[in-house]
Amino acid sequence: MTRIVVIIALTLVGASARAESVDTAALKDTVIESVDRQSTTMTQMSDTIWAHAEIALNESESSAVLADYAEAGGFAVSRGVAGMPTAFIASFGEGQPIIGILGEFDALPRLSQAAVPERSARFEDGNGHGCGHNLFGVASLAAAIAIKDLIRDGQINGTIRFYGTPAEEAIGGKTYMAREGLFDDLDVAISWHPSYETRVDTAGSQAMVETIVEFKGISSHAAFDPWNGRSALDGLELFTHALNLWREHVRPSVRIHYAYVDGGGAPNVVPATASASVWVRDNEMPTVLEMLERMREMADGAALAANVEAEVHRVTGTYNLLQNKELAKIVQANLESIGPIEFTPAENEFAIKLQNAMGVPAVGLNGTPEPLDLNATEIEGGSTDTADVSWIVPTLEFSVATAPTDIPWHSWGVVASSGMSIGHRGMTHAAKTLAASMVDLFTSPEKIDAAKAQFREDLAGLSYHAHIPDGPPPIPDSH
Repeated sequence: MTRIVVIIALTLVGASARAESVDTAALKDTVIESVDRQSTTMTQMSDTIWAHAEIALNESESSAVLADYAEAGGFAVSRGVAGMPTAFIASFGEGQPIIGILGEFDALPRLSQAAVPERSARFEDGNGHGCGHNLFGVASLAAAIAIKDLIRDGQINGTIRFYGTPAEEAIGGKTYMAREGLFDDLDVAISWHPSYETRVDTAGSQAMVETIVEFKGISSHAAFDPWNGRSALDGLELFTHALNLWREHVRPSVRIHYAYVDGGGAPNVVPATASASVWVRDNEMPTVLEMLERMREMADGAALAANVEAEVHRVTGTYNLLQNKELAKIVQANLESIGPIEFTPAENEFAIKLQNAMGVPAVGLNGTPEPLDLNATEIEGGSTDTADVSWIVPTLEFSVATAPTDIPWHSWGVVASSGMSIGHRGMTHAAKTLAASMVDLFTSPEKIDAAKAQFREDLAGLSYHAHIPDGPPPIPDSH
């Protein structure tokens, strides 16, 4: 008799598990259908943001497009958070779990481009979405709305929170939000990024510190009495020469880049001021901070040689991204379940023309998800302020193809792709993957627990400190 009861009980447990699985699958179908219903609006919003092409902390129109859509969709929206007028948080639901989804919308300077496969600027020296952020925030918000509908209808419980995060390309808006504690109560955070491939990369990103190195001297007439002047530009040129010599003596993982911000004025005036924006990167923040101190010494030495003064001002800093492997498994499973992005022949033809124009192999588009490598260690390069979030809560960011294979990133080719159907198709695919992955998290507390356990292991007792100046971030010029 006992044996029969046990068999019946096990049968009931198996049936319950199967029912739960069917329910999860049905919920995923529901959120995917929600994304499809939003697709026309998504395209309109992404094209509007693409056309505005607003750079860091100037994204007033772009931010409003997303915040207004969230508010109309029933979210409670808090605007201007963390001292940034274009940052906002949209929240719906109550209680646990609290799942955050991140969305960006800033453009890059001097990348204006029409949605055509040859170089054709819309505006001379205008801005452009050379990283596809016009697609980024829209897809993330569409996924959040799909989950909101499930919470509203009582099909899942908890809180969905969309973060409108400005200034990723400069300043690092998420870092300021992190310093204000705006991510502290999240259970997990999830994000995506446009790319030319679809993959979950568990290796993460580089840590980075951005500085302005400024030299101050005394002006004079460059021909009549140059001996009365002390050239700040001499100091800056000595400093950048030292930087370039330094490149031979750093680890292969290190990246050092700079651009002159102030190179003096008229050639017949000994310049009293000169400055450069300098970024230093490596795979971990402690090494970056060591290099920052070495860079300060170089600036002091250059100033001494030129008989001028030097100051190093920290603009922002971002950590290396901790990609949560438990979250990676969830997203990878949904990428594979949803399947490859089905680009059209016309889109592939556009891609090949663009690749030919940019001098890369004309292989077209690739929408097939790459295999997951949980043991990946090679960091390809690049930094993101999403990394700061990953030091506070379990975080995962994945990539989705929105542009042709192997075209240069931060280029006019990405702008062209982001403003037409190739970008739109990848954006919709990303929204579906985000929404389906969040269904797994909202319906499986054990998966969140596993992500948190992995997070504690990755952090290994280390703590987070925002590497930004005191006060709100400065708002750059709009061009």
